[in-house]
Amino acid sequence: MADPMRIRAQMAGDKATVRVLMSHEMETGQRRDSAGALVPAWFIQEVSASHNGKVVMQAQWGPSIAKNPFLQFNVKGAKAGDKITVNWLDNKGDKRTDEATVS
Repeated sequence: MADPMRIRAQMAGDKATVRVLMSHEMETGQRRDSAGALVPAWFIQEVSASHNGKVVMQAQWGPSIAKNPFLQFNVKGAKAGDKITVNWLDNKGDKRTDEATVS
């Protein structure tokens, strides 16, 4: 399983700013290794975030996203103490779910 995501959710006025750093190699499938063979594609395909169980953000990604992607978004109506959960699924079927509390 992949390393945990680093999630920070902070209140800023009437919304929470959520910052997520995901640990993933994100191979495009176009790079060659030292022996000249293609490195197979391996990238995050789906990302979703929920606020207290309600989905607030969904994204579909492809191989052009950088290694260890960073994601930032805002959630209106969040309050200190609320839970933000972030999930991802990659093209090999690996999944990761982590959560943070809004501060």
